Amino acid sequence: MREMLNAIVFGWYPYICVTVFLFGSLFRFDREQYTWRTGSSQLLRRRQLMWGSNLFHVGILVIFGGHFVGLLTPIWVFDMLGVSHGFKQVLAMVAGGVAGLMCLVGISLLTHRRLFDPRIRANSSFGDTAILLILFAQLLLGLATIPLSAGHLDGHEMVKFMNWAQAIVTLQPDAAHYVLDVHPIFKAHLTLGMTIFLIFPFTRLVHVWSAPVWYLGRRGYQIVRSRNGGRVVSPPVQPAE
Repeated sequence: MREMLNAIVFGWYPYICVTVFLFGSLFRFDREQYTWRTGSSQLLRRRQLMWGSNLFHVGILVIFGGHFVGLLTPIWVFDMLGVSHGFKQVLAMVAGGVAGLMCLVGISLLTHRRLFDPRIRANSSFGDTAILLILFAQLLLGLATIPLSAGHLDGHEMVKFMNWAQAIVTLQPDAAHYVLDVHPIFKAHLTLGMTIFLIFPFTRLVHVWSAPVWYLGRRGYQIVRSRNGGRVVSPPVQPAE
């Protein structure tokens, strides 16, 4: 029974989550474009929003990038570069810990603002509050894995997660067995992370797809017309050197 449950959660569930994540996002963009927004309340408690949002977004980008590179880079690449599993483990703990603390401060400010300002709470949907609390819980679980990782500084525990993630991506049927014996906190972190992908298309998180990254490389001029019919031409944004 234990192995069957492990196979369902870490062998089948990831594909369900990814399928809903991709097709759900596409369906919502195609059929519900007017709901494709962040639902900003930036006019209320603007300073708290600014600090909370910036800390959260910087932290979450570092965390996501670290997870993406750390889990999906083939092990032979690290071996070829001479990066030991132990060094990678310590680097993940330090970088992830700093980014996680930034994210924790940011999401704490956002959660306090959302729950304890009567005007913001009155204009918040159930989904707005729920996804914030789910992200908060996922962040706490992630930080809770750091002390556990400190007990495996040889990096071999991390290799299990790398093998699992890469087996899922390459459609290997026995992917779940890599994480069969890992600590329950790691399993909870993985499960909630996959669940966030599952509910992603039904929340305000879809605004991630609309990030104007292309704007940084814009070469042409942008024409903006004022209300009185005048025309203002703004120069193109040059990408950073």
